[in-house]
Amino acid sequence: MTGALIILLALVAVGAILYLFHRRDLRRGTAQAPTLPPMADPKEDDSVCCGQHAVCEKDSLLAQVSEAPEYFDDEELDAFAGRAPETYTPEETEQFRDVLLTLLPADVAPWARSIQLRGIRLPAEVREELIMMVAESRSKSDKQS
Repeated sequence: MTGALIILLALVAVGAILYLFHRRDLRRGTAQAPTLPPMADPKEDDSVCCGQHAVCEKDSLLAQVSEAPEYFDDEELDAFAGRAPETYTPEETEQFRDVLLTLLPADVAPWARSIQLRGIRLPAEVREELIMMVAESRSKSDKQS
């Protein structure tokens, strides 16, 4: 027990001494604030994720929400804006599925962003397919990196 107390007191003393020296250096102006290396600008290279976020914003469905919606030859889906997904008929659900399945793999996430920006809620089945396609696309891109 006394050994632990001695170690604790020694640590406190060393910390106090370091703190006093640091304050003295700050007053003299000789201490420099630590500098961080410059961070990569994600806008410089769109092909590589900047690595500054837990989830790459480049791939995020919610990234760039402030942008205007992009159309993927799917203007007919604007008629569904504001409707609840439960009210779609099977034929209307197929309309969503047809658009989704004709998209290039790189266009799936931007299309999902566009749908969100346009206030269109996807039918549950199509939303699940979309989520699977985005997850599959991300796993493929992760394996390539």
